[in-house]
Amino acid sequence: MHAADRAFFGHPRGLSTLFFTEMWERFSYYGMRGFLIFYMTAAATAGGMGLDVATAAAIYGTYTSMVYLMSVPGGWLADRVLGQRKAVLYGGILIAAGHYTLAVPSASAFYIGLVIIVLGTGLLKPNISVIVGQLYTPRDIRRDAGFSIFYMGINLGAFLGPLITGFLAQDPRFRALIAGWGMDPNAAWHWAFGAAGVGMTLGLLQYVFAGRSLGTAGVAPGGATTPALAAKFKRQALLWGGALTVVLIVVGLLAAAGIVTILPTTIRNLAGYSLIVITIAFFAVLFLDRSWTSEERGRLWIIFVFFVCAAIFWSVFEQAGSTLNLFADRSTRNELLGFQFPSSWFQALNALFIIAFAPLFAWLWVALGQRQPSAPTKFAFGLIGVGIGFMILVPAAASVASGGLVSPLWLMAVYLTHTFAELCLSPVGLSSMTKLAPPRVVGSMMGVWFLGASVGNFLAGQMASFYEKMPLESLLGAVSVLPVVAGIVMLIFSKRFNRMMSDAK
Repeated sequence: MHAADRAFFGHPRGLSTLFFTEMWERFSYYGMRGFLIFYMTAAATAGGMGLDVATAAAIYGTYTSMVYLMSVPGGWLADRVLGQRKAVLYGGILIAAGHYTLAVPSASAFYIGLVIIVLGTGLLKPNISVIVGQLYTPRDIRRDAGFSIFYMGINLGAFLGPLITGFLAQDPRFRALIAGWGMDPNAAWHWAFGAAGVGMTLGLLQYVFAGRSLGTAGVAPGGATTPALAAKFKRQALLWGGALTVVLIVVGLLAAAGIVTILPTTIRNLAGYSLIVITIAFFAVLFLDRSWTSEERGRLWIIFVFFVCAAIFWSVFEQAGSTLNLFADRSTRNELLGFQFPSSWFQALNALFIIAFAPLFAWLWVALGQRQPSAPTKFAFGLIGVGIGFMILVPAAASVASGGLVSPLWLMAVYLTHTFAELCLSPVGLSSMTKLAPPRVVGSMMGVWFLGASVGNFLAGQMASFYEKMPLESLLGAVSVLPVVAGIVMLIFSKRFNRMMSDAK
């Protein structure tokens, strides 16, 4: 794209197309995630699935984990077969179809819908950011500001989604409205699923009709540099896709015949074992490669440390949709200044705080210049902060145990603390991965970040499964310990890690 294109607040017009596409995609993702565990744990008489918290948390954690894990093959397909433009389009279509499938009141439709959304998000999420970068030349000074605008679109969708879908799913006023139309008020859950699908559809429509503004960005698969390579990658994609399809068909037939019983816990265990194998295999391949220089090998060890820190961080942070959501619904007075609101509205707070404070943190790091904390120190602040967030709720949980509901200000304080922690760790982690990675494996190192988020989300679901099995204050206290300890360890070894990072600090 030409530097003269400044049609969208001084940026290329194509940025507006991607801004709204991602805004609607995050609207659908966070909107549905905001009430997902409520739907699974609601009694069948209330229109829910009637699952216990342990099972629902296992499903929730597996779903959010797989969303991030599928970003790795999604990026591979875009780089070598589809190109980013088609990957985003196909991913959006799958996401919308998945949400519409969830709108069908059926247990089988529910699980199928989640699988479709996972596949679609794996195609869309990693590749739309790549197109943003391709709107600018490598030396265009607007690039970082463009990503900041794009990031605001992400959080705008994450803010609006829970507000709208949460109202449809939980608010008694909407239930009374559809009951007045002669409909079952318990169908409100499926209205909310459908609304998430409508959001993604709106994003798709403007992506298609405004696609001309993107020029040639993301059209061609960058990895397929020759016709021979393109044919090779297509054969590989067809081979793996065909093998996966055969496996799914065989498993489906065995389940239909009653030979194999597929339970949520079975899927959770399979996902957990898969993550272990993938993580071990990934880092084994990296560290057994003898071609690294001593400096590169030192950086790889830092990348591994950051991966572990990211997994620990997200294992606590991503309990927003499970543990914290259940606390909001069961233990919090959902009323502020006389206004009553659905418990899922708390899910909008993190995005709201990001919009408010991200510019402040960006200004702070620039203002400090060379005096700003190093990346390992910022990681330590993020880990300690996310642990402190859960510690805040411990006295509130003790108050709940003695009877009564607590003020919503408790959860607001938690989400504010977690937002500050996220701003210390998440953008710093993304930036560090690109600086630490040897040039020939930059793409793979971004996969490390997604893998860390996947492991963290899976662990978050496992921790949340103890919600009804432990005293609440004990659970919250136990969850807070690991990130705080990890953060202290990072502080102790930060100087050594800085030396290993060399000039990538």
